[in-house]
Amino acid sequence: MRIEIRSDKVIIDGYVNAVARDSRPMRDKGTGKRFVEQIVPGAFERALKSNDVDLLLNHDESRKLGSTSTNLQLYEDSIGLRAHAEVTDEEVIRKAREKKLRGWSFGFYELDASKEDLANGMERRFVEEMRLKEVSIIDDRKMPCYAGTSIETRAAGEEVVIPEPLE
Repeated sequence: MRIEIRSDKVIIDGYVNAVARDSRPMRDKGTGKRFVEQIVPGAFERALKSNDVDLLLNHDESRKLGSTSTNLQLYEDSIGLRAHAEVTDEEVIRKAREKKLRGWSFGFYELDASKEDLANGMERRFVEEMRLKEVSIIDDRKMPCYAGTSIETRAAGEEVVIPEPLE
């Protein structure tokens, strides 16, 4: 995620998710079984055709920062879901200045998926169709489920880069 800090806003650009890459291990709320998931290439592109997507802070619906109808642009390319947002929220600007933004996350409803069992006893789920509900900017209070997010902050010539974890 690239963050440009201006006096009255931050411009945030980067990948919300890389397709065809495993998430961090998660636990199924219904079965308790651990799993990883991947978003199949094209799933984001198809989902973006059907509805407006909200921009939130930490998946908190009371912290709506915008949407694709206002200040958020989303598109899928060969890497994954890319986002560009201009945010005027004072808390987000402050957290950007304090280098407390960790990355992106997204909320969706799974419409179609396939599964495979892994040798370690976990399951891998392949999300093939979804309804994308929101994308979130994640601060230091949360951890994104997908590790393929990096943060780069630019302000007055200063740059901080946190590299993507290698899998």
